[in-house]
Amino acid sequence: METVWSLVIVILVVAAAGFIAWAVDRHHEAYGIMLPVGAAVAAACLVWIILILAGTGYIAGLTWMPWVLPMAVGIAAAVCVPLILGRRRTRRDIVTLTEILRRG
Repeated sequence: METVWSLVIVILVVAAAGFIAWAVDRHHEAYGIMLPVGAAVAAACLVWIILILAGTGYIAGLTWMPWVLPMAVGIAAAVCVPLILGRRRTRRDIVTLTEILRRG
């Protein structure tokens, strides 16, 4: 049962990081609030599942891996995905709006 609690804590931490990443991003109007949260939670859960299936949660000296590594990957996903997508989306929106204005 303690393994499930480690997943819950990891999810709460990376979800909070996702909300913070959305709030500080200048281009957050280009995508929804759940993009960084969803990317962070999905990445962290995937890493957590792989680490638990590999047995790192039960090997002495490696019990930190299902806690720290998913949090690090989730926080990185919460920061990187919106940065890439927000800039691309904003640039594409500007190009599309400029094209529409030139036609009209």
